[in-house]
Amino acid sequence: MKVRIGISAGGESLGPDAMAELGRAVAGSGFDSLWLPEVLTRPGPDPLVGLAWVCGACPGLKIGTTMLLPGRNLVWLAKAVATLDLLSSGRFLLTFVPGLAIGGERSAIGISSSRRAELMEDALPVLRRLWAGETVSHDGPAGTFSDVSVSPRPAQEPFDVWLGGNLPAALDRCGRLADGWIPAFCTPEDAAAGKAVIDRVAAEHGRAVSPEHFGVSLAYAPEGTDLSALAGSPLARRARGRPLEDIVPVGLGGLRGMLERFVEVGFSKFIVRPTAPPAQWPGELDRLVAAVGDLQT
Repeated sequence: MKVRIGISAGGESLGPDAMAELGRAVAGSGFDSLWLPEVLTRPGPDPLVGLAWVCGACPGLKIGTTMLLPGRNLVWLAKAVATLDLLSSGRFLLTFVPGLAIGGERSAIGISSSRRAELMEDALPVLRRLWAGETVSHDGPAGTFSDVSVSPRPAQEPFDVWLGGNLPAALDRCGRLADGWIPAFCTPEDAAAGKAVIDRVAAEHGRAVSPEHFGVSLAYAPEGTDLSALAGSPLARRARGRPLEDIVPVGLGGLRGMLERFVEVGFSKFIVRPTAPPAQWPGELDRLVAAVGDLQT
């Protein structure tokens, strides 16, 4: 397997010069890609706009986002994604997520948690047809339109779509509809069990997810962090009653150990992010390179 590590810079508002500097630093570090997540109520740029700026400032940089799907206008989304893939010369990595169901984010998304799965199920096949250049008519939960085609088309053909989520319905959806899987806030054992479900569901539907297309989005805490102090926080709630250190490694040594455990159970694509924005990204990237850069193969 080709192990690749991307860097996520969510949770901070970087200006245009700082964003371009971060892109160049990621490209120069040897890491695989720069990611901007989409969390509406947290500081940080809109991912499509931010990534468009970065790929223009840093030609050749691979870019990615974990992006909300429920509630999007499908034609607008298909055109925006295709445009960014074309402008980045086919270096755009896309993972769709249903969105968080906690705090202000739940209401900001504007779609109830109970409807998000239905909308994703309806949207994904339509988006694939639009990206393939078909003229599409659709009448379903995710939208209604007639005789629509989208131009430009993505540079990647076909354009891969990965999914997040680790609930049973998300695993089933991934096996039936996705090209890859990137969960978050899970243990290596959780991930291995989820991968087994996805592989089984895919086989039942006459398809297969490439063994190279399983990854994890992994937050890490600074050295010396007392995770017990985060009890009751939104991050702790994602642990679902388990010790937080089971899903959030502490320090770069802890991050390396966690990555190695994921590799052992068949995962090879990673998005790593600090739990809080670092004081300086170039220095943080230098430390990451020293700690985990050699895991990339």
